[in-house]
Amino acid sequence: MFRILVAASALAVACFAPVAASAQSAPPAAAPEPVQVMIVGAFHFDNPGQDLNNVVVDPVTTPQKQAELEAVAEGLRRFRPTAVALERVAADKTTLLDQVYPSFQPSMLLTHADERYQIGYRLANLEGLSRVYAIDEQPEEGGRDYFPFEKVQAWFTARHREAEFAALNAPVAAYAAELSERQKHETLGQLLAEDSSPDHPISGNMDIYYGLLKFGDGAEQPGAELNAGWYERNAKIFTKLMAVARPGDRIVVVFGAGHGYWLRHFVQNTPGYQLVEALPYLNPAP
Repeated sequence: MFRILVAASALAVACFAPVAASAQSAPPAAAPEPVQVMIVGAFHFDNPGQDLNNVVVDPVTTPQKQAELEAVAEGLRRFRPTAVALERVAADKTTLLDQVYPSFQPSMLLTHADERYQIGYRLANLEGLSRVYAIDEQPEEGGRDYFPFEKVQAWFTARHREAEFAALNAPVAAYAAELSERQKHETLGQLLAEDSSPDHPISGNMDIYYGLLKFGDGAEQPGAELNAGWYERNAKIFTKLMAVARPGDRIVVVFGAGHGYWLRHFVQNTPGYQLVEALPYLNPAP
C-alpha cells in the first residue's frame, strides 16, 4: 500500500510539475495603455460675468481672432486627440456626450464666442471626432452649493474684515484687469498657453482658496466649506472624465483656467492617467 501511495504521489508531482513550471514562466499580462490627458485652461471668451473677477474680452469672431484660434486648433491637433471634454453639464448622465455638439456647424464659429465652440468644437470637428463629452458638475436644484461665497462674505462682513478679503483678492483682481488689456494686443494662443501653464500666477496655485480658510472660527467655517465644495466639484468633474475614458485615449479637456490646479492634481495622481502639458502644442503665432 505504501508503495502505491508513493507511486501515486510521484505521478501527481510528475503530472502537475509542468503545469506549475508553465504558470511560473508565463509572462505577466500587459498593463492597459495610460489615458493621456491634456488640460487647456481658458478664460471665458463670451464675457458671461459669472466669476468673482472677470476678464473683459474683445470679440473673438473677427478675422484676426479666428486666424489665431485656427492656429491654436492646428497646434492641438498634433496631440492626435481621440476625445474632447468640455465645461458643460451633460443632459444624458449615462453617456455624458455633449448634447450641443451634434448640431455644430463651422459657420457657428462666427456667431458663438463661447470657448467650447471656439476651441472644443472646432478641434473635434477638424479631427472628425464624435466623442465630445460634457463633464461639468453643477448643483441640482436645492442641492449642495460648490462655491458658497455668499456665506464667506457674510462672515467677514459681519466682523468688519472686508479689508482682509480685499487684500487676499487683490492679486486676482489685478490679474483679471491686466488680462483684459493684454488680450487686446497679444494672440489668443499666447494667452491660452499662459492659462494652461502649471506656473500660472493665479490658477497654478491655491493661494486665494487657502487664504479663505482664515475666515472662520470655532462655530462657523465658511472658508473651509468653500474649499471643500470647490474640491468636490472638481473631483466629480474628474470622476466623469474617468467614466468616459478608454485605455490609450488622448483627451483634450477645455475648462476654465481656475479648474486647472485640481484637474492637473487628479490626472497626475491617479494610476492609469498621464498628464500631457498643453504648452508645446499651443501655437502662439496667429
